[in-house]
Amino acid sequence: MKYDPHSLELKWQEIWDKERTFRSGHKGPGAEKPKFYCLEMFPYPSGDIHMGHVRNYSIGDVLARFQRMRGFNVLHPMGWDAFGLPAENAAIKSGAHPAAWTFSNIENMKKQIRRMGFSYDWERELATCRPEYYRWEQLFFLRLLEKDLAYRKEAAQNWCASCHTVLANEQVVEGRCWRCDSVVESKKLTQWFLRISAYSEELLADLETLGRGWPERVLSMQRNWIGRSEGVEIDFPLMAGQGSIRVFSTRPDTLYGATFMSISAEHPLLEQLICGRPQEEETRAFALAVRASAKVSAKGPDDLEKEGRFTGAYCKNPLTGAPVPIWVANFVLAGYGTGAVMAVPAHDQRDFEFARKYGLPIQAVIQPEGVPPLDSESMTEAYDGPGRMINSGPYNGLENEQGKAAVAAWLEERALGKRSVQWRLRDWNVSRQRYWGAPIPVLYCPQCGLVPEKEENLPILLPLDVQTYPDGRSPLPDLASFYQAPCPRCGGAARRETDTFDTFVESSWYFLRYVCADEPDRPFDPEAVRYWMPVDQYIGGVEHAILHLLYSRFFVKALADMGFIQGFREPFSNMLTQGMVRLRGIKMSKSKGNTIDPSEMIAKYGADTVRLFCLFAAPSERDFDWTESGIEGSFRFVQRVWRFCIDLEGQIPPAAPVSAGTETEHGGIIRETTLREHAAVKKVGDDISGNFQFNTAIAAIMELCNHLAAARDELLQSPAGKRALASATATLLTLLAPFVPHLSEELWQRLGFAGRAGEQPWPLYRPEALLRDQITVVVQINGKLRARLELPADVSAAAAEAAALDHEQVKKYLAGHEIKKILHVPGKLINVVLA
Repeated sequence: MKYDPHSLELKWQEIWDKERTFRSGHKGPGAEKPKFYCLEMFPYPSGDIHMGHVRNYSIGDVLARFQRMRGFNVLHPMGWDAFGLPAENAAIKSGAHPAAWTFSNIENMKKQIRRMGFSYDWERELATCRPEYYRWEQLFFLRLLEKDLAYRKEAAQNWCASCHTVLANEQVVEGRCWRCDSVVESKKLTQWFLRISAYSEELLADLETLGRGWPERVLSMQRNWIGRSEGVEIDFPLMAGQGSIRVFSTRPDTLYGATFMSISAEHPLLEQLICGRPQEEETRAFALAVRASAKVSAKGPDDLEKEGRFTGAYCKNPLTGAPVPIWVANFVLAGYGTGAVMAVPAHDQRDFEFARKYGLPIQAVIQPEGVPPLDSESMTEAYDGPGRMINSGPYNGLENEQGKAAVAAWLEERALGKRSVQWRLRDWNVSRQRYWGAPIPVLYCPQCGLVPEKEENLPILLPLDVQTYPDGRSPLPDLASFYQAPCPRCGGAARRETDTFDTFVESSWYFLRYVCADEPDRPFDPEAVRYWMPVDQYIGGVEHAILHLLYSRFFVKALADMGFIQGFREPFSNMLTQGMVRLRGIKMSKSKGNTIDPSEMIAKYGADTVRLFCLFAAPSERDFDWTESGIEGSFRFVQRVWRFCIDLEGQIPPAAPVSAGTETEHGGIIRETTLREHAAVKKVGDDISGNFQFNTAIAAIMELCNHLAAARDELLQSPAGKRALASATATLLTLLAPFVPHLSEELWQRLGFAGRAGEQPWPLYRPEALLRDQITVVVQINGKLRARLELPADVSAAAAEAAALDHEQVKKYLAGHEIKKILHVPGKLINVVLA
């Protein structure tokens, strides 16, 4: 019978839907089981799924099915990250309304995803652009506002002219917009922020609790972004006029080597410093040019071509009293630290390059151990390591760590500085000047000022009867029916906020809503949240290691502190970042025209084959290259399983996985079959539950299938052989069930096995079944294979070596040669090394 993937896949998908196979709950049948919440990052409804989606969701589906078979109550939901720039820009480009575009894409993508046969509980489906979702987001914002965790301020912001909106710092990648890759400008705007910085310490500390379940690469990226720095705030008094410039330094031990000061182009003292100086106009023009450019260069601040202008002003080194020239530099950022840097060119590479370029003095003050004294004139690069203090007055000879403490204490005693901790993490800008987003629930009243909307008036609906502008500007500021509203406090005429929330706000809590998606009167059912959260396994791309994961961690902590949830403060216990799918070595991209359409592959090979190839091509965390030969190889294996099982119809008895005895009374092929069956169970279980090594798990299944096909005729010769074959075949289909569920269910049914393949308990191997009576030992001479020996499993090392030397083929190569030594790997290999 020919393998027809389409008919059997549609058949089983219809059965699963009708029987609500993947429905889950925290009450009723199944609730007594341990829970497992498996979640893949939900998609933007961009129009069509791509192979990156298929790989991501296939990984999650294997884990969900595997844990269900292991006896867990599994929650495996799906929804849509439906607001934001991607959908809006695509809709404008196509001439459609964002709402119509989004819902049309959701319908199309849902159809494609369902065709893959993923085990989603579709009854929990949500879309973030629906009022029943974002009404709770608006409520959270009002509570954040009450707690002073949301605020509004004017500041220089990252502005993407192409997208007509501001971007959070995390959304600027090497000076460019994360969505459209346009150069980001700096623009002063009044914006809404969430005070994520209030959680800096906890966000950093709690990474330690995630160490075993999260990739170290992701943890490192978050640590670096949060950026805790211990140091000293130091005041450099101005030489002329009142005031001082404050800097933050992690290296107070190098203060004697500070030969100039660098300030940002946006430093508040800049105008005071340059006023009336001969270089006033030149310096001001330079500062304006720096402000107008991207806040971070396309190369990043450390790789930027260093440029600066002397302000003409000086400050005083608080330790030495020496005058320090003040420069404005393009690599100093106003948003980090104090916007000023004490420049120590001998011990900071960036300062070193700047000093060499502009002929500024360099003074070495830290001498490394075991090398000639540093010569400031001949240095070719900065030395930023440890050592002893030199050229540092009374601190000479101190190890630099001791020097840090001593200098800090001196400064604090004289009120010239203080020890402090600073953070790289800045508050999260959540305002967006775009239409397609959740409205921010505040109003501006001429009498009352800024007024939060009343909770009973939520949701504040995003109007859908609007015409978007071709250039991407939001129509909301021009839509009187939206912005005109009564003040919630005095009842007078007020103007509604026309900015909308950043789409990352929606994705920062969607995983919580899944657990009670049908709850109409409150954001969360406490009992459901307590049962399901935190997410046991989260799966997504490493590109979200900072933005989405950091925001989600913050949101959970803030919601807990506001009383919405309790019992946990981290959303994701375990994190898997899957690799990308490439074509000819390049990441698949519609813009590059190098995509593979999953629908075409399903039409040609079936969903099971597409899933199998995505899982078999490489380890989950690694990128892999899509090849036609690769998917054809997976298709051949699926067909081989099909033919093998179809040929067994009516020839083997019904059986459960690993149901045959160890068959110790039988030797030969029966014993070998049972051993291979149990070995496959151990290997596949370990590879799935250990490090998500699906490719090696599938390879083990292939090996079992190949053995069964080769041993089939011999096993069918006896009742014991048939029992062993039936057990191993049931095991084969059970192990395949998480990977190719449609094929497994169809063959399970055709062979007359009881129940469903995917509902079987995950098979357990018996250690005694893995013990061999005999072992195969390879014999090499000078590393070249010369013989294979079949020996008793308990053979001693001496007996094995004697048998090797006595083998006729080996003796032929030993004749006339002296044995130098024998290398022996017990149970595997004997290598005879000749003199």
